[in-house]
Amino acid sequence: MPDVFLLLLTLTLLAAGLAWLRRAVVVALPLTLLGLATTAYLAAAHVTDPVLNEGERALIVAVSALLAIAGGGPVTTRVFALVDGSRHTQDDGSVSRAGEILRGGTWIGALERAAVFASLAAGIPEGVAIVLGLKGLGRYPELRSGEVAGAAERFIIGTFTSVLWAAACAGTVRLVLWL
Repeated sequence: MPDVFLLLLTLTLLAAGLAWLRRAVVVALPLTLLGLATTAYLAAAHVTDPVLNEGERALIVAVSALLAIAGGGPVTTRVFALVDGSRHTQDDGSVSRAGEILRGGTWIGALERAAVFASLAAGIPEGVAIVLGLKGLGRYPELRSGEVAGAAERFIIGTFTSVLWAAACAGTVRLVLWL
Protein backbone atom coordinates (compact mmCIF):
# COMPACT_ATOMS: atom_id res chain seq x y z
CA MET A 1 0.00 0.00 0.00
CA PRO A 2 2.95 2.43 0.13
CA ASP A 3 2.36 2.81 -3.60
CA VAL A 4 -0.83 4.73 -2.78
CA PHE A 5 1.09 7.33 -0.78
CA LEU A 6 3.77 7.65 -3.41
CA LEU A 7 1.16 7.95 -6.17
CA LEU A 8 -0.82 10.59 -4.26
CA LEU A 9 2.29 12.61 -3.46
CA THR A 10 3.52 12.40 -7.06
CA LEU A 11 0.15 13.51 -8.44
CA THR A 12 0.09 16.32 -5.91
CA LEU A 13 3.58 17.36 -7.02
CA LEU A 14 2.42 17.38 -10.65
CA ALA A 15 -0.57 19.55 -9.70
CA ALA A 16 1.79 21.91 -7.86
CA GLY A 17 3.93 22.15 -10.98
CA LEU A 18 0.89 22.97 -13.06
CA ALA A 19 -0.14 25.60 -10.52
CA TRP A 20 2.81 27.70 -11.72
CA LEU A 21 1.04 28.11 -15.06
CA ARG A 22 -1.30 31.09 -15.14
CA ARG A 23 -4.10 29.27 -16.97
CA ALA A 24 -3.92 26.10 -14.89
CA VAL A 25 -3.62 27.63 -11.42
CA VAL A 26 -7.38 27.85 -10.85
CA VAL A 27 -7.70 24.07 -11.05
CA ALA A 28 -4.19 22.94 -10.13
CA LEU A 29 -3.85 24.80 -6.84
CA PRO A 30 -7.00 23.32 -5.25
CA LEU A 31 -5.88 19.88 -6.50
CA THR A 32 -2.52 20.44 -4.83
CA LEU A 33 -4.14 21.31 -1.52
CA LEU A 34 -6.59 18.42 -1.82
CA GLY A 35 -3.82 15.95 -2.68
CA LEU A 36 -1.71 16.89 0.33
CA ALA A 37 -4.74 16.85 2.64
CA THR A 38 -5.85 13.45 1.32
CA THR A 39 -2.40 11.96 1.79
CA ALA A 40 -2.19 13.30 5.34
CA TYR A 41 -5.68 12.05 6.15
CA LEU A 42 -5.01 8.54 4.86
CA ALA A 43 -1.74 8.37 6.76
CA ALA A 44 -3.25 9.73 9.98
CA ALA A 45 -6.32 7.49 9.75
CA HIS A 46 -4.07 4.44 9.55
CA VAL A 47 -5.97 3.28 6.49
CA THR A 48 -2.97 1.19 5.68
CA ASP A 49 0.00 -0.05 7.64
CA PRO A 50 2.89 0.90 5.38
CA VAL A 51 5.82 -1.44 5.18
CA LEU A 52 8.41 0.58 3.35
CA ASN A 53 11.87 -0.37 2.25
CA GLU A 54 14.65 2.22 2.31
CA GLY A 55 14.20 3.09 -1.37
CA GLU A 56 10.48 3.76 -0.95
CA ARG A 57 11.13 5.85 2.15
CA ALA A 58 13.75 7.91 0.32
CA LEU A 59 11.45 8.40 -2.66
CA ILE A 60 8.54 9.54 -0.47
CA VAL A 61 10.82 12.01 1.32
CA ALA A 62 12.23 13.32 -1.97
CA VAL A 63 8.82 13.80 -3.59
CA SER A 64 7.52 15.47 -0.43
CA ALA A 65 10.54 17.80 -0.31
CA LEU A 66 9.98 18.80 -3.93
CA LEU A 67 6.32 19.37 -3.13
CA ALA A 68 7.25 21.57 -0.18
CA ILE A 69 9.57 23.65 -2.34
CA ALA A 70 7.57 23.84 -5.57
CA GLY A 71 4.07 23.90 -4.10
CA GLY A 72 4.73 26.78 -1.75
CA GLY A 73 5.27 29.31 -4.52
CA PRO A 74 1.77 29.14 -6.02
CA VAL A 75 0.19 28.93 -2.57
CA THR A 76 2.03 32.04 -1.40
CA THR A 77 1.25 33.87 -4.64
CA ARG A 78 -2.44 33.07 -4.22
CA VAL A 79 -2.43 34.35 -0.65
CA PHE A 80 -0.81 37.59 -1.85
CA ALA A 81 -3.50 37.87 -4.53
CA LEU A 82 -6.19 37.42 -1.88
CA VAL A 83 -4.56 40.03 0.36
CA ASP A 84 -4.33 42.44 -2.57
CA GLY A 85 -8.02 41.89 -3.29
CA SER A 86 -7.30 40.57 -6.75
CA ARG A 87 -9.78 38.26 -8.43
CA HIS A 88 -7.03 36.69 -10.50
CA THR A 89 -4.67 34.23 -8.93
CA GLN A 90 -1.48 35.39 -10.55
CA ASP A 91 -1.89 38.89 -11.92
CA ASP A 92 0.90 41.42 -12.21
CA GLY A 93 -0.41 43.38 -9.22
CA SER A 94 0.33 41.09 -6.34
CA VAL A 95 3.37 39.31 -7.74
CA SER A 96 5.16 42.36 -9.06
CA ARG A 97 4.41 44.43 -5.96
CA ALA A 98 5.78 41.69 -3.75
CA GLY A 99 8.85 41.46 -5.97
CA GLU A 100 9.36 45.23 -5.96
CA ILE A 101 9.10 45.43 -2.20
CA LEU A 102 11.18 42.40 -1.24
CA ARG A 103 13.45 41.41 -4.11
CA GLY A 104 14.49 37.77 -4.45
CA GLY A 105 11.46 36.54 -2.54
CA THR A 106 10.80 33.58 -4.82
CA TRP A 107 14.27 32.12 -4.34
CA ILE A 108 14.43 33.00 -0.67
CA GLY A 109 11.01 31.38 -0.16
CA ALA A 110 12.10 28.21 -1.95
CA LEU A 111 15.25 27.95 0.17
CA GLU A 112 13.25 28.72 3.30
CA ARG A 113 10.75 25.95 2.53
CA ALA A 114 13.57 23.50 1.83
CA ALA A 115 15.22 24.28 5.17
CA VAL A 116 11.96 24.20 7.13
CA PHE A 117 10.92 20.92 5.49
CA ALA A 118 14.31 19.33 6.15
CA SER A 119 14.41 20.34 9.80
CA LEU A 120 10.83 19.25 10.53
CA ALA A 121 11.01 16.02 8.53
CA ALA A 122 14.21 15.17 10.41
CA GLY A 123 12.48 15.87 13.72
CA ILE A 124 14.54 18.97 14.54
CA PRO A 125 11.96 21.75 15.01
CA GLU A 126 14.62 24.09 16.39
CA GLY A 127 15.82 24.45 12.79
CA VAL A 128 12.70 26.47 11.98
CA ALA A 129 13.72 29.10 14.54
CA ILE A 130 17.17 29.32 12.98
CA VAL A 131 15.74 29.69 9.46
CA LEU A 132 13.29 32.39 10.53
CA GLY A 133 15.95 34.21 12.52
CA LEU A 134 18.34 34.26 9.57
CA LYS A 135 15.61 35.40 7.22
CA GLY A 136 14.57 38.19 9.57
CA LEU A 137 18.15 39.38 9.97
CA GLY A 138 18.69 39.29 6.22
CA ARG A 139 15.56 41.33 5.53
CA TYR A 140 15.98 43.71 8.47
CA PRO A 141 17.49 46.62 6.49
CA GLU A 142 14.65 46.54 3.93
CA LEU A 143 11.99 46.24 6.61
CA ARG A 144 13.54 48.89 8.88
CA SER A 145 13.94 51.53 6.17
CA GLY A 146 10.19 51.94 5.76
CA GLU A 147 10.71 53.23 2.22
CA VAL A 148 7.91 51.09 0.83
CA ALA A 149 4.62 50.82 2.66
CA GLY A 150 3.51 47.28 3.31
CA ALA A 151 6.94 45.63 3.15
CA ALA A 152 6.75 44.29 6.70
CA GLU A 153 3.23 42.96 6.16
CA ARG A 154 4.27 41.21 2.95
CA PHE A 155 7.28 39.74 4.72
CA ILE A 156 5.11 38.33 7.52
CA ILE A 157 2.34 37.04 5.22
CA GLY A 158 4.78 35.46 2.77
CA THR A 159 6.88 33.90 5.53
CA PHE A 160 3.90 32.47 7.40
CA THR A 161 2.35 31.05 4.25
CA SER A 162 5.63 29.54 3.12
CA VAL A 163 6.46 28.03 6.51
CA LEU A 164 2.96 26.63 6.99
CA TRP A 165 3.10 24.93 3.58
CA ALA A 166 6.53 23.41 4.29
CA ALA A 167 5.35 22.29 7.74
CA ALA A 168 2.26 20.65 6.22
CA CYS A 169 4.45 18.74 3.75
CA ALA A 170 6.88 17.70 6.51
CA GLY A 171 4.02 16.65 8.78
CA THR A 172 2.52 14.58 5.99
CA VAL A 173 5.78 12.79 5.28
CA ARG A 174 6.22 12.05 8.99
CA LEU A 175 2.69 10.63 9.12
CA VAL A 176 3.30 8.48 6.05
CA LEU A 177 6.60 7.18 7.37
CA TRP A 178 5.29 6.81 10.95
CA LEU A 179 8.17 8.76 12.44
